[in-house]
Amino acid sequence: MTVITRYVVEHKGVEKFVTADKKEADQYDKMLDVADNLGEYIQGKGFTLDAQVLEDLSIMLSKNKDSLTKLLKGTTADSLLSSETAEVVEIDKKKA
Repeated sequence: MTVITRYVVEHKGVEKFVTADKKEADQYDKMLDVADNLGEYIQGKGFTLDAQVLEDLSIMLSKNKDSLTKLLKGTTADSLLSSETAEVVEIDKKKA
């Protein structure tokens, strides 16, 4: 018999991530917390976005916080995008 330890990250009652690595689970949980804060900040600045778009945007910004910091310090988007593999987000053109 094998005993397997799994760490499950739940966010707003939904299972988002499962791993056997506690550090990885903690990092993912922290990323989701940062994304929540970004979403609140964006809404607080007066932007009204569809809830799913806001969540996707907030998570993307949170996952790419290091690149975002470089952009805020003056690095160009072209140089960052050419040096990293960008996550491609498909947009439902019917909703856009």
